[in-house]
Amino acid sequence: MAVNTRGQVSEARARLLATATRIFYAEGLHAVGIDRIVAEAKVTRATLYRHFASKDELVVAYLQGVSDMERAAVEALAGDLPAADILRAIARSIAEGIRSAHFRGCAFLNAVAEYPDPDHPVHRTVLAHREWFLRTVTDLLAQVGDAPPELAGRHFVMLRDGAMASGCLSNPAEVCDTFLQGVEGLLRLRIDSASIDRAR
Repeated sequence: MAVNTRGQVSEARARLLATATRIFYAEGLHAVGIDRIVAEAKVTRATLYRHFASKDELVVAYLQGVSDMERAAVEALAGDLPAADILRAIARSIAEGIRSAHFRGCAFLNAVAEYPDPDHPVHRTVLAHREWFLRTVTDLLAQVGDAPPELAGRHFVMLRDGAMASGCLSNPAEVCDTFLQGVEGLLRLRIDSASIDRAR
């Protein structure tokens, strides 16, 4: 990462990344060329290549930035809440994103559709983010009920993926209601199963 003499991130790099993030998410990765990003960021091609060796490297930086924002948002939701309430808060946050005016689906699912090669750095960046998300929700689900949490974690991620895909195709309000009810049902099942087991 390029920094200036005060140890701060280069303004040009930040501007390039902000521009790429906006356009990549709205219009797609392959559809947006370097010339467009350079023009809208108001930098030269030389400046872009000083910060990013290739367009693929810029795409990876964009996805890492989105990942960092999502991780920070999850950490901010946690606080001192019980695990079930943290999971509900994560689900509500996802639903808020789907309802937003500029929602264009999941940045990671969109990216992997354009970069299907599992060895490509973009594809690997997507998988790393998804592994983090699955691990995070699975760890939280382990604190809700006594049953092994792995299946429930995968279930949560699939509910999320379905909502993110459907949010672009159907009524976002209905999609979000369905998603939130699905998450609540998943939590209720674990909580009720634990209560029944303790009562035996």
